[in-house]
Amino acid sequence: MREKILSVLKEYDPDRIKVGTLGSHSALNILKGAKDEGFETVCICRSRERIIYESFNVADCIIEVQDFKELLTKNLQERLIEENVILIPHGSFNAYIGNLEKIIVPFFGNRELMIWETDRRKQREWLERAGLKMPRNLKPEEIGGIAIVKYHGAMGGKGYFLVANEDDFYKKFEELKKEGFVKSFEDVEIQEYIVGANVYFSFFYSPMNERVELIAIDRRYEPVDGLGRISADIQLKSNVKSTYTVIGNFPVVLRESLLVKALESARAVVEVSKEIAYPGIVGPFCLETVFDENAEMYVFEISARIVAGTNVGIPDSPYSYILWGENMYMGRRIAREIKIAIEKDALGEIVY
Repeated sequence: MREKILSVLKEYDPDRIKVGTLGSHSALNILKGAKDEGFETVCICRSRERIIYESFNVADCIIEVQDFKELLTKNLQERLIEENVILIPHGSFNAYIGNLEKIIVPFFGNRELMIWETDRRKQREWLERAGLKMPRNLKPEEIGGIAIVKYHGAMGGKGYFLVANEDDFYKKFEELKKEGFVKSFEDVEIQEYIVGANVYFSFFYSPMNERVELIAIDRRYEPVDGLGRISADIQLKSNVKSTYTVIGNFPVVLRESLLVKALESARAVVEVSKEIAYPGIVGPFCLETVFDENAEMYVFEISARIVAGTNVGIPDSPYSYILWGENMYMGRRIAREIKIAIEKDALGEIVY
């Protein structure tokens, strides 16, 4: 697959490279960053979201589609290739398209690792090989306290639910099965729930600079956060259900001493990525963590591409500003890496 992508890239005019993405998720971030670095931009969006990219004036060209899966069609791919477009993948590529191996338009980053992130078993293998501490995976009969049940794939927390014991799990699982959300136990992962502060680290691995960069830190804003405004007696009487669907994100600045474990973990994850999917991580990735009452860090997920939480870092975060001494955010950092690669005649090292 990589050889095919590189053969397509050879036909590109490096002086006419354009940056493109799907109009969803973190497209404003990506497209603004590309424009800040002097690239023309292409946004592939559905009609109902077109107003966003027109209103913010970040897209030089808008290609309207009925469904994001049209990116799998030969005609659209040929058009993007003719325009020398490098695609920047984000969560919607996994959530709405899948079959990334059928797209021959060059991606910035490693699409094989994006496929890894959609399978929680592969995620765990990757993170455990990197030596990271993770919440335990549980069987229903092993649930002895609070556990969280998750689905595979990039769903933004949609449908996750908490259980208190084995009976609670089976009851809720059967309800989901009747509603058509799941078919078997293979569709979910039961994970030990670590009570603590959730922290999401957005890193960037630069092949051009051969370093891991911390770009921003955030935490998520979810409907479950509103439960604290409802007294316990009312929750019990009304059978209120919590949901972890992500609505937005808050910026976070971490205690400086806690950055040690995060930076060490990020470097370890990058090294293992080179073993499991050559050439390994290229560009943005996110370690999704929780710190317990002892400030011990657990990593419960990894995203092998830009995450929406980086949007809180526009035009910069404390971390990207300290590193770069200028306004720098994930969308712009991606475009800067592409620019450096063009100057070094090294585009083949950052696309897949």
